[in-house]
Parts: sequence; structure tokens; C-alpha cells
Amino acid sequence: MTTPARNDEPADPYLVAALYRFARVDDPQGWRAALEAAAEKAGVRGTLLIATEGINGTIAGCDAGIAQVLAAIRSQPGFAELEVKFARAATAPFHRLKVRVKAEIVTLGRPDVDPVGQVGTYVSPRDWNALIADPDTLVIDTRNDYEGQVGAFAGAVQPNTATFRDFPEWFATEGRRLIAERQPERVAMYCTGGIRCEKATALLKAEGVADVRHLHGGILQYLEDIPAQDSLWQGECFVFDERVAVGHGLEVGSHSLCRGCRRPVSEAGRTSPRYVEGVQCDACADDRDEATRASARERQRQMELAEQMGIAHIGLEARTRMRGD
Repeated sequence: MTTPARNDEPADPYLVAALYRFARVDDPQGWRAALEAAAEKAGVRGTLLIATEGINGTIAGCDAGIAQVLAAIRSQPGFAELEVKFARAATAPFHRLKVRVKAEIVTLGRPDVDPVGQVGTYVSPRDWNALIADPDTLVIDTRNDYEGQVGAFAGAVQPNTATFRDFPEWFATEGRRLIAERQPERVAMYCTGGIRCEKATALLKAEGVADVRHLHGGILQYLEDIPAQDSLWQGECFVFDERVAVGHGLEVGSHSLCRGCRRPVSEAGRTSPRYVEGVQCDACADDRDEATRASARERQRQMELAEQMGIAHIGLEARTRMRGD
């Protein structure tokens, strides 16, 4: 006999929390052990990365369990103002817990950059439109090339970098050239949830750019707060989970995810004769040999079978990535 759900129980029982905070951590290994124990006790799964510069991660569990883990993080000195984005999931998005110590919580590859001691100025979503509409503002997207193809702010510079690790090199050449040519009074940067653009402001500060600003809460907060009729956002926003892309009000968008290269595929892209669900898209078709395609086809078959049977497939965990990858 099935027990009916209580009226106050959420339709999707799993709470997903994407979080980050740049703050000094004196003992990353000690904190790792404490957080791992707290998460295990709370029944929470997912990934948490800890470095001397802070914490970054995505975790999922019941509401009470997530609340316990967030309380444990916020109790650490400097982490009371932890940035968290919540979402709901009908099935468990993670099957394991990983708490790891890394050199950086989002990899820029510049150890001289200090995102704790020297960063730009937060700009709220409600003040963002006026800032980027000002001709004296140089607007830079700090995300990867495929993300910018899904959507971007009107007039933003697209570095078209393959990873965030490439951003310092881009700035050393193209970024500096743009500043020299345009002579902007300020630079404003943005990313999906705020972590990459916040660290990028530390890079620009270290490189001598005086007035650097970044969108607080990233594109996701902007799309949640700003009505479509008042928005300067164009297209959809790629996200690192099963939604793939979202629009205003964080409504799920029209893109799907290529399981071959993990890049977003538009509605038009899915009509390509080279697109095969779960196997490849135009972006990766030339890079995949027949053995790889065969393995992907079998994996897709197994996931479709699991979905038909109403059970979770372990492959789902691989579909959610850390912000900043």
C-alpha cells in the first residue's frame, strides 16, 4: 500500500544546491573531513571542492539534509554569506558524495590572483542594465565558447575560450587590446552563477584595471529577477545540469545536451543528419570513432531502458557538471 504524499511535501523530493564562496580556508584538509562527515550524516550526495580560496560545489538531498550541510559550511569563519542557488529534482541527481581538496575551486591557472583579497564590485541584477548600456562600459562574457553561442547579453564581448583556464591568455592579448582601443571607464563581466566572473575580476585587478565590476548571482539571478520585457539578455543560458538551458523565470529552454561532447544542441542542430541522440552532434561527429559510437549507443539504450522501467541510471550523475568547467 502506497502512503499518499502530504500536502506540504514537494512534488520533486530532492533539493539541489549549487554553491560557492571565496573566503580564506586555513586548513582545507581538516574542513574536508568535517564536511564529509556532516554530509554523510545528512544523507547528502554530490561534489564539494575546497581550496585555500574557498568552496564550490553542487549537492542534493532532502530539504533537512541540505539545510544541515549549508549550516555546517556557513558556520566556518568567512562563509556566512555563502552564495547558493536551489533547484528541485524528481530523482536523485547524484549517487555518491565527493569532498575534495583542490588548488583552486574554479581553475584559472594563475596562482598570483587572489579572489579573496582583491576582487571587483558586485552589481545587482536591477542595476545591471544601466551599467552595460553605458557606452563607457566594456562588457565581457567570461564563459566558454559554446555557452556564449546559446545566449549572451546584448553588446558583450565574447572571448570564445574553450575553458576558463584560457581566459588569462585571452585577456593578455585581446582583452588588453580592446581596453587600449576603447578606453572604457570600467569593465563589467558576467558568467552563469557568478563564480567565474568574480575570479576574473581578481585577475583584471591584478593586471592593473582599476574599475572592474561583476553581475551578482550571475545570469541565473538576472533571469530570475528581471522580467523578459525589461531584459537585455538574448537567447537562453546554458546550465550545468539536466535542464541544459533556461530562459527568463528560469523556465527550461529548447536546447538538449549532446552526450558525446556534453555541449548544448539547439533545435536546429537536432535536425542535422549527423546528430544521433546520446551519441554525437555536429560539434563532435568528426572526433568519434566507430568503437566510441558503439559504446555510446549502448549506453543510450541502457538509459532509455532504465527510464522506461522508472529506475535511475548511474549515468545520470555524469550529466551534472561543476560550474566553471
